[in-house]
Amino acid sequence: MLNTTLCYIEQNDAYLMLHRMKKEQDINHGKWIGVGGKFEPGETPEECLLREVKEETGLTLLSYRLRGIITFVLDGETEYMFLYTASAFEGELISCDEGELAWIPKEEVLKLKLWEGDREFLRLLDKEEGFFSMTLSYAGDVLTEVKTRVYSAEK
Repeated sequence: MLNTTLCYIEQNDAYLMLHRMKKEQDINHGKWIGVGGKFEPGETPEECLLREVKEETGLTLLSYRLRGIITFVLDGETEYMFLYTASAFEGELISCDEGELAWIPKEEVLKLKLWEGDREFLRLLDKEEGFFSMTLSYAGDVLTEVKTRVYSAEK
């Protein structure tokens, strides 16, 4: 079982997106995604988030929020992804060895070449829904099932 983080950094109504083009043997090759990656042994989700964002972008996050947990089921393998947004950071963008970084206006993001399941959780991020969990099942590149639960605050 794989644990990962993914972060959509926001600025001026745009997301910082990574166009994964540099590694040929990359399941995300050719697609646009947020920034993040795999947990190292003993890391918490927050530690992984901060390390991966710094490594891939050069930015240090100052304000971020856990928005949901995504369970990917792909050809019998399971991945748990902790999905974040970030609204404040410091530092300067660096060149990323996994692809090209670009600020993409939020209204343009769904027009990019994305995983189909990413479109599902990006819509929830856009609607400012509460914390959610989502299961995305794939057969190869084909999204076969989506299950979503949005949690609201207790009253």
